[in-house]
Amino acid sequence: MAHPLLTVEDVTKTYDGFKAITKLNFYLFEGELRTVIGPNGAGKSTFFDLLTGRAHPDSGKIEYGTDPADSHDLTKMDEVAINRLGIGRKFQAPSVYVDHTVYENLVLSLRGSRGVFASLFLRLGSTETDRIDELLKLIRLDAKRDWKAGLLAHGEKQWLEIGMLLAQEPRVLLIDEPAAGMTDEETHRTGELLLSLAGKHSLVVVEHDMAFVRQIAQNGKVTVLHQGSVLCEGKFDDVQADPRVREVYLGRGKHGNR
Repeated sequence: MAHPLLTVEDVTKTYDGFKAITKLNFYLFEGELRTVIGPNGAGKSTFFDLLTGRAHPDSGKIEYGTDPADSHDLTKMDEVAINRLGIGRKFQAPSVYVDHTVYENLVLSLRGSRGVFASLFLRLGSTETDRIDELLKLIRLDAKRDWKAGLLAHGEKQWLEIGMLLAQEPRVLLIDEPAAGMTDEETHRTGELLLSLAGKHSLVVVEHDMAFVRQIAQNGKVTVLHQGSVLCEGKFDDVQADPRVREVYLGRGKHGNR
């Protein structure tokens, strides 16, 4: 059996006496697209913080790598070191360089960036320009490559930021509520984009829009967090029908995002 790319075991994180994460176990495999849902206060953001070195657990194990003999202990690494390993994170609100063009935003995000001036004014190699052209087509912004990013619609900014994340060549993408604030059409196109990345990358997507979750979890697994632990995992339809999930999340009519 394949070894997980990301291993989280018995992880606990407490803030001022409040247990945000409690003995959490989570396993992500190479090429997997995993969706994570949960009510307000379930620990979703803290979970991402722990995976990226923004926070460190009080106890437990977080390891990265499919070879147990050559894995990395993320609990002892900072954000920069974890990012360099190939774990990238996209926050809910898009963060782009609004005064630069779409093309320039991608140039600035290329792996091994040499700084703003060098990135924008030195000639790129054919490999780099080909990579940017490929990303522009992937995120469907090739027709707007010369637009200032600040002029893009909300959904387009989200796609651009996903492209910026991909320019860093991550192995794992952690994406926080990508469908928030999108139109139905933008949401569907975002789902298509994420599905196209599965297999080439490993993704963990935190989301609360159930129609969107159904779309992207069609061939994958959904993990439900509750009070900092895994309540259940499985196919979307099985999770949605689980009485425990309906009680703590789906049946409330409220969808928290933390």
